[in-house]
Amino acid sequence: MATDMEREEVLEETVKTFKELGVTDVLCEACDQLGWKTPTKIQVEALPVALQGRDIIGLAETGSGKTGAFALPILQALLEAPQRFFALVLTPTRELAFQISEQFEALGSSIGVQCTVIVGGIDMMAQSLALAKKPHVIIATPGRLIDHLENTKGFNLRALKYLVMDEADRILNMDFETEVDKILKVIPRDRKTFLFSATMTKKVQKLQRAALKNPVKCAVSSKYQTVEKLQQYYIFIPSKFKDSYLVYILNELAGNSFMIFCSTCNNTQRTALLLRNLGFTAIPLHGQMNQNKRLGSLNKFKAKTRSILLATDVASRGLDIPHVDVVINFDIPTHSKDYIHRVGRTARAGRSGKSITFVTQYDVELFQRIEHLIGKKLPAFPTQEEEVMMLTERVAEAQRFARMELRQQGEKKKRSREEANEDDDAEGAMGVRNKVAGGKKKKWKA
Repeated sequence: MATDMEREEVLEETVKTFKELGVTDVLCEACDQLGWKTPTKIQVEALPVALQGRDIIGLAETGSGKTGAFALPILQALLEAPQRFFALVLTPTRELAFQISEQFEALGSSIGVQCTVIVGGIDMMAQSLALAKKPHVIIATPGRLIDHLENTKGFNLRALKYLVMDEADRILNMDFETEVDKILKVIPRDRKTFLFSATMTKKVQKLQRAALKNPVKCAVSSKYQTVEKLQQYYIFIPSKFKDSYLVYILNELAGNSFMIFCSTCNNTQRTALLLRNLGFTAIPLHGQMNQNKRLGSLNKFKAKTRSILLATDVASRGLDIPHVDVVINFDIPTHSKDYIHRVGRTARAGRSGKSITFVTQYDVELFQRIEHLIGKKLPAFPTQEEEVMMLTERVAEAQRFARMELRQQGEKKKRSREEANEDDDAEGAMGVRNKVAGGKKKKWKA
């Protein structure tokens, strides 16, 4: 009997193309047009099994080509037996849903695949109309999908053939368990299920038992690990000089694109304003922004019109932004596993990259946990303290401006909320008056 390692080596030696894995010609051409020359490890493991119609548990680190591993078998099966509401992909975040949809549409453009994204933050009515057109593939976050299953007339998934749960560990960590249970109850038992996860938690194992039939496990990373071509550093600094050190590093590594992770929406916004006041092209991405703004931020960064993206952990997983050169953990992640996902935004698809983690006097224990998890001691990033101290005055000035702008933004939001409430009250009063007068209800405009 060959060991898993030997089997992997043999696979790597013998398989060079998607065609050899069993992918049909028209989809091989689509892969070629997307620049996918050779299959990734997870695709080599998962595609032959998925094309045979087996259920799959895929364990793979972020940036390993998971979307292709489940999209290609679904599209190939759809080619053989075309049908509406053919596949459902569940994802934890809105941005990831849009990204998966883009990949499905790119791979299936020559065969006319129609996809619909069903996520929160977007008008329910517009989504109901999109569902009425009966797309082949639905990519959804669990909460909003349940809304439609319960409230959209005529919409059901009784004919579904494929279910994919991408980033399953994250879906369950975000307390979507009850929604996932509800979805599993209303879709056919006789279906194919692909469950992809970066980590195998107890919750994922429980879900696997409930949702999959005799699955094949395709694992390409058995322990927590970061990509080999990633250079990882830390800097140990006093908490009060964090902003100054951030500006120093951005100046030192100028010319690169940066993704900076903060722990809260407020700090993300504050740091973005601070950097803009100092002349950097920085853009925020966090959960308190509306959906259009979030997509706008992401697209500006992808199009390289902005070189610094500041984000909360909303953006740390699954997003395929190909050109991140440096990841900075401005606030250290409280969950060590989130470190893996954050630094996985760089050094993707075989490229090299850097990550720098800020460690203050309050973060030492968290940092030691991260080192323990990844099984290596990180080197310190070289800095010149005198040069950093020279920046403190300018940074203090920019901090003051950022605080003022944050306050103004907060007051503006509060005013617009109060105005909206007044409009609602006025509209209610107007409706009562019209009813009493027996007249027609007028449209009240703000």
